[in-house]
Amino acid sequence: MSACLGYLCAAVAALSSRPRGRAVSVCLALGGAVVVPFVLLVLTGTAQSEVGVVERSGLLTLRQATPYLPDPHTVGEVTPYLPGMAVFGLPRAVLGESGLLPGLLGDARLWCAVAFLGCLWAARRAIRRPAGGPSAIGGGPSAIGGGPSAVGGGASRGYAVGAFVASPAVALPLCVSGVDLPLTGLLFLALAFAARRRPVAAGLALAAACSLKWTAWPAVAVAVTLLAHHGGTRAAVRGAVVAVGGTVLLVLPSALLSPGPLVQQVFAFPTGRGPFETPAASPLPGRLLADLGPVGWYAAVALLLAGGLAVFVSLLVRPPHDLVSAADRLAVGLCVAFLLAPAGRFGYLALPVTLAVLARLVGSAHRKEPAHDLVVRTSRPARPTPVPAARSAR
Repeated sequence: MSACLGYLCAAVAALSSRPRGRAVSVCLALGGAVVVPFVLLVLTGTAQSEVGVVERSGLLTLRQATPYLPDPHTVGEVTPYLPGMAVFGLPRAVLGESGLLPGLLGDARLWCAVAFLGCLWAARRAIRRPAGGPSAIGGGPSAIGGGPSAVGGGASRGYAVGAFVASPAVALPLCVSGVDLPLTGLLFLALAFAARRRPVAAGLALAAACSLKWTAWPAVAVAVTLLAHHGGTRAAVRGAVVAVGGTVLLVLPSALLSPGPLVQQVFAFPTGRGPFETPAASPLPGRLLADLGPVGWYAAVALLLAGGLAVFVSLLVRPPHDLVSAADRLAVGLCVAFLLAPAGRFGYLALPVTLAVLARLVGSAHRKEPAHDLVVRTSRPARPTPVPAARSAR
């Protein structure tokens, strides 16, 4: 009801001829679809089950330095996330649940939303920052993004990003769950850094994302390929080393303390091979194949591996050249993974959709065509017009 009212008021404001019509429209949509439902759901303690899982993992991390129970008895005691996700549960473990303010500040959804919005802000700054080279230091307003058209375009893109955050694709998971939003934001930030030739920053963002869920691991190949296109082999190697090394440092302590529970809960459980049946049971192609028995499960895994190999080969044959093409390639890979995985749900597809849309809203103004599609034209000096010889006087 709140979202419907907010969208209706936003539509009325967008139709007005006032100069601030777009800003008012976006604010109304955000207030009705995000702020009001979020506050009400947090204050009443209404959330999807994964919010409680993340908060429990934070508490377990404080107590035993690992977020995994050694012998879970119910599906609700399983932690299907990598150790980095426990960070968003630490505020609840520290503040507790007694009192209005601790109950609000300890909710994991709040910090998931802060991480997501912070990544969007950082990605916009990274995209607007010159990446170096002649075009970035040419000195003109168009080179540094300081002209009037750039300012107006930035404001328009800011409104567009705000409107997308207020859309059901982002507003709904932000209010009821939010655990996939930090992953989405970090992946988008990593691609933005890679597009601006910042390998260390891209590697750090990838390491943070890869320590939340293993579904983020394919993004390393996409970001490294983009770094290689813009900065060469050295930049790609630096980004890959930082990403892999950072992920190992973040995951290794829990892997050493509880290797068995980590494998069972993080890898076996989401793919339908754990001791408990996963609640991710949407009728996607991979799930339908897995329901046929062991042969169907292996067929789904084989198709999943074949799809991943095809996406990897596409990175070598036609590497992404900018933020939009990299986000599209990662979105295709994630869609293949979610559709063909032995267990999944429709909500997972919001991640690739969000990546593709955000790349167009934030990075479209800086998009460049691949070098092999450009035609360089050089101006030739005009030939002097031949002057006819003067006729001899008769």
